[in-house]
Amino acid sequence: MLINRFAIPFIAGVLAVLVFHQGTWAIFGLFGPLPSPPWQMRGIPPLGVPQVLSTAFWGGLWAILLSELRPSLEHKIGFWPLMIVVGGILTTLVALLIVGPIKGRPFAAGWSAATWTRALALNGAWGLGVGILLKLFKRA
Repeated sequence: MLINRFAIPFIAGVLAVLVFHQGTWAIFGLFGPLPSPPWQMRGIPPLGVPQVLSTAFWGGLWAILLSELRPSLEHKIGFWPLMIVVGGILTTLVALLIVGPIKGRPFAAGWSAATWTRALALNGAWGLGVGILLKLFKRA
């Protein structure tokens, strides 16, 4: 029971970062230079974990949260809006309003429209990936 409740969403979230989030970032790179490359292996403080693995870990935790929100929100807004819109918006808000300033970045990314657009698109792609993977895992 716990594996269905926590491990499967965690795995879906990790894989969604590696494939959908970072894949979208790679596609963005086709249209111009990026602040950092996709699948970034540079170690980040405080533990020196490669950035992409840190992002994937947090993606797994976020997917557990989405999965826990699912019973109360899915019947109100639907599965796909929950995954894409709520997943994309919630993660973007936390990243730009809380995590960024903690890391010394400007609050709300200085309200940069380009940063907000990229973040919403990346996190929406992640949410889509989580939804697809959860559906696939449910069938398996």
